[in-house]
Amino acid sequence: MNKAKYIFFSLVAGLLIATFILSKNDPSETGEVQQTLDFYCAAGMKLPVTAVVKNYERDFGVKINIIYGGSGTLLNNLAVAQKGDLYLAADFSYITLAREKGLLAEAIPVNQLRAGLAVAKGNPHGIQSLQDLLDKKDLKIGLANPDAASVGKFTKKVLTQHKYWEAIEARVKNDGVFTGTVNELTNNLKLSSIDVAIVWDAIAAQYPELDFVPLAEFDSKPKNTTIGILKSTENSAQALHFARYLTARDKGLVHFEKMGFKIVDGDKWANKPELNFFGGGMLRPAVEESIREFEKREGVIVKTTFNGCGILVSQMEAGAKPDAYFACDRKFMEQVQDRFDASTDLTSNDIVIAVAKANPKAIHSLNDLLKPGVKVGLGHPDKSALGHLTMEMLKSVNLYDKIKTNVAVDSPTGDFLINQISIHSVDAVIIYKSNFMASPSAVRECDMIEIPLEEAKAVQPYAISKDNDHKELLKRLMIQVTSHQERFTDIGFHWQGAVSE
Repeated sequence: MNKAKYIFFSLVAGLLIATFILSKNDPSETGEVQQTLDFYCAAGMKLPVTAVVKNYERDFGVKINIIYGGSGTLLNNLAVAQKGDLYLAADFSYITLAREKGLLAEAIPVNQLRAGLAVAKGNPHGIQSLQDLLDKKDLKIGLANPDAASVGKFTKKVLTQHKYWEAIEARVKNDGVFTGTVNELTNNLKLSSIDVAIVWDAIAAQYPELDFVPLAEFDSKPKNTTIGILKSTENSAQALHFARYLTARDKGLVHFEKMGFKIVDGDKWANKPELNFFGGGMLRPAVEESIREFEKREGVIVKTTFNGCGILVSQMEAGAKPDAYFACDRKFMEQVQDRFDASTDLTSNDIVIAVAKANPKAIHSLNDLLKPGVKVGLGHPDKSALGHLTMEMLKSVNLYDKIKTNVAVDSPTGDFLINQISIHSVDAVIIYKSNFMASPSAVRECDMIEIPLEEAKAVQPYAISKDNDHKELLKRLMIQVTSHQERFTDIGFHWQGAVSE
């Protein structure tokens, strides 16, 4: 069958599958809603996925409808059907395409694949290189269709880079085979219909009748197999539950490893994981809603502790072990950085002066806080990043010792300080800009004065602990927190950078 006919019949088959999926799960057809998940899965993953699904269905009573096919064909089907729960692609480029098409939400890594040559046991034709595919004129060569299968797309890309594609493609068209999935290639090899094919290493390892010949051209470019949760899912918690099961190092990945796949270092399985999140008090209004949304979507529990970062650091030094830490400033991350993976600076926040509405004490600068009779509120320098940064800022302009006589209140959090103006305990406070903008009463009852100093800024880093069993889950929590940048910028934070998925 030539390539054009193959593509035509693949598209027709895709439309039929999409129609079937749409109709069979329509509640109006059955009169009831069943607890099922539709799982579009790359054909090369069939053996381990079948084993994982069997165990999951047994353990949780959830029916998984698996639709196997080439990664590209499945993606086309999804674009037509606009319905489904999960998509496992053998090449991350298809996950990227699914995101670009607006089909995908979360993505979780599963394993790594390398392409190379599959040949009959003992390599009877002595094939060792891509050049051999051209020099040995009697070979029948098999390739996966670049428009249907991930290994086909990857093969075309690498062969094109090394100037082999046109010549080898011509050989295949003349006396070889194009297939829609990597499984079809290996089956053709088993039946001796072809002599050699370019396949994934882990797929060849599943066939005792075959040998795998690695190639330098492919070894330098391993591909990541990834499972994605589709935006069309009507049960995100269940879909994510299964995805976590499949990618758990002590559940689904066991089956992949047994069958020759190079697995990722997945999370440890937990039916309902519990995460401990430490955050600086000033970050609470920016992240709390996102965390609650994450709990609901993922079906997990996130226990949050918000406080002054000096207090949080003391708790960690006393034995507390948060899984994630979002600090008010780098200095309070540096003190405990050895407990965490490399941190990422996400936001920054200005330090400002807040005074009563109409500014009755005529405070316009830090120097005005020295006026006789002015009562000042500051952050506690040992209990909070705000207090420590305020101290360093005031020292930089030789005001710290002078201002002490006017300090009426110190506190580990800016929220407490801004409230002191409302109850007339102080005339002015030094706080974060977000403390002011996140408080409706502060905006209504107070005025804000900018401080034109380089030191009047805090940078907020985020880090995941080294010692925990749920790093992938915690990465998704960070992505969830950072996907709502407006929740930060609306209350005065400045965005530092994006988080890659």
